[in-house]
Amino acid sequence: ENCYLYAFKDGFIKIGEDVFIGMFCVIDGTGGVTIGNKVAISYHTSIISASHKYGDIEMPPGEQGSDAKGIKIEDNVWIGANVTILDGVTIGEGAIVGAGSVVTSSIPKFAVAVGVPARVIKYRK
Repeated sequence: ENCYLYAFKDGFIKIGEDVFIGMFCVIDGTGGVTIGNKVAISYHTSIISASHKYGDIEMPPGEQGSDAKGIKIEDNVWIGANVTILDGVTIGEGAIVGAGSVVTSSIPKFAVAVGVPARVIKYRK
């Protein structure tokens, strides 16, 4: 309910089986988003598979284009409420991302990651 999923140009969103996506989520598939099986994505989560370029100080950032590497969320992942996942990230199988986290780098399999930016605090295995 009230989710927004989109993909521009060559982007895509692939969603596996038995996936829960909570209310008010945004999934930007511009760089490609792959979500595995049995994934739970809680409310108000943003998955953003592109980022703006900003290196040229003579040009407004909005006119510099963007990069899009994509995001992969493997099987059996649990993502808490109000999480932001940024471009280029893979969240490994069985990982948990705590509520309110901002994921700026990949999370290994079976890791529990929390914070801004998200950091691994322990492993489930």
